[in-house]
Amino acid sequence: MIQLSEAKKIYGKGESAVHALSGISLNIQKGEFVAITGKSGCGKTTLLNIIGLLDNLTEGHYTLNGQDVRHLSDKAKARLRFQTFGYIFQSFNLLSSHTVAENVALPLGYAGVPKQERLARAAEMLRKVGLLDKMKAYPDELSGGQQQRVAIARALALKPKMLFFDEPTSALDPELTAEILKVLKELAAEKMTMVIVTHEIGFARSVSDRVIFMDGGVIVEEGKPEDVIDNPKTDRAKAFLKKMQEM
Repeated sequence: MIQLSEAKKIYGKGESAVHALSGISLNIQKGEFVAITGKSGCGKTTLLNIIGLLDNLTEGHYTLNGQDVRHLSDKAKARLRFQTFGYIFQSFNLLSSHTVAENVALPLGYAGVPKQERLARAAEMLRKVGLLDKMKAYPDELSGGQQQRVAIARALALKPKMLFFDEPTSALDPELTAEILKVLKELAAEKMTMVIVTHEIGFARSVSDRVIFMDGGVIVEEGKPEDVIDNPKTDRAKAFLKKMQEM
């Protein structure tokens, strides 16, 4: 589905330039669950934004489902993004003036889905994340974990081919984090193609098909969870994973 080759992303110019990605090559297959981890500032979110068409490469090649997307217009990229990806971020981005069901159904309106079908699909997705009984509630009446589950339902409503998660549990306490990880495990069991940026090492080990460890804008290690997490080969990965396990 996704193929990156020598991908580079540079912000700024001259001596102040920041090399966020420094020549990354990566393939992600249909049905695969990929966890990306590494310390803050290593390029994880930049990589997610590149493959999710939220940002553009400075150099390199990007092929999505066999299509070279580097030179598509902004309008074409937006359409492809809307048709292909679902996003869940650290912040929930729910509209406080809308009910839970209305928040989930909102992107379906932009997609031209009839109102009756929008509400039916919103109910279906809320049932999937265990919040059907909260359809008429408002976001500020929900816990953080419930709000993030609404955000996941909203992303699922458009029936995306891939889901991207950027630290979806970072703003939650451990009890609420468990709610979200349970939902992600259920989605993984359905073989939904997912890419998650996370510091939840135990979760990455138990659910992902592949773990990618990044540092300094490059992929330092990647492979099966038991190889990367339990038997890291590089000093950088060993130091990071030891720190995470001590937290």
